[in-house]
Amino acid sequence: MNGRIADNTAFAPNTAWNRLRHNRLACVGMLMIALFLLAALFGKWLAPHDPLLVSMSERLKPSSLQYPLGTDHLGRCIWSRLLAGTSVTLGLSFLVVAVVMLIGIPIGILSGYRGGRTDAYFMRLADAAAALPEFLLAVTVTGFLGPGLMKVMLAISCIKWISYARVVRGTIMSEKKQDYILASIVAGSTPWAVNRRHLIRHIASPLAVMAALDVGRTILLISALSYLGLGVQPPAPEWGAMLSEGRPYFQAAPQFMIYPGVAILAVVIALNLLSDGLRDALDVQSDRLSRRKRRYS
Repeated sequence: MNGRIADNTAFAPNTAWNRLRHNRLACVGMLMIALFLLAALFGKWLAPHDPLLVSMSERLKPSSLQYPLGTDHLGRCIWSRLLAGTSVTLGLSFLVVAVVMLIGIPIGILSGYRGGRTDAYFMRLADAAAALPEFLLAVTVTGFLGPGLMKVMLAISCIKWISYARVVRGTIMSEKKQDYILASIVAGSTPWAVNRRHLIRHIASPLAVMAALDVGRTILLISALSYLGLGVQPPAPEWGAMLSEGRPYFQAAPQFMIYPGVAILAVVIALNLLSDGLRDALDVQSDRLSRRKRRYS
């Protein structure tokens, strides 16, 4: 009895959260992301000026009390556009990752559990899509469809589902061979019940780490497409588009490009810190061991 109590106490349910909140770099990442999310939610109220208001008499102004980060080539407040661009860039990135997960996870579960021809079909499709570099494929799809917000989402979704499907497929194929899965099938559980009760929970940890990292990669990809003129179109205040607009004026007004670049760098670093913290906190082997200890204690 004492041994059982000790085992259950040692593997408390909130162990992963405790590990995460004691990781200082992960906490820094979470704090930075929280600030960016607040800016995305309340940016339009925090912005001192209309981010789309053109004032040619105020063009390329340096930092001042009226314009904290200066103005761009059309006299628009850079600080106001950065705040407005936070909701565009972050919102689009989170939405793209959510759509990609909705595509990749069911494909991975179906491919990993069914195997056979179903697995071969989806994996050959994934191999064909992954044969080209991700950025080149995104540029090709976006160039074929044309620039625009929805077309950027479609282009990125066409390529990013592959990694999620492969991770889920590998996890499902590994776990479905375990004895407890075979026992559940022998007991009469349907494939849906086996996946819902036993297999899906094993993919949560790797997907959480992967999604946090992938949001940062998606931000870089969206910004790169917008910089090339294939993504979000002016006058929308997207960070990549702001970099593209500021390129001809870099010598006269470097702040025009520096501030959007710093914003992209900061949010990507924050997401990488959070991803590393999640990877350490959501240790799959440790969590699996804890579940087995609780099961047999």
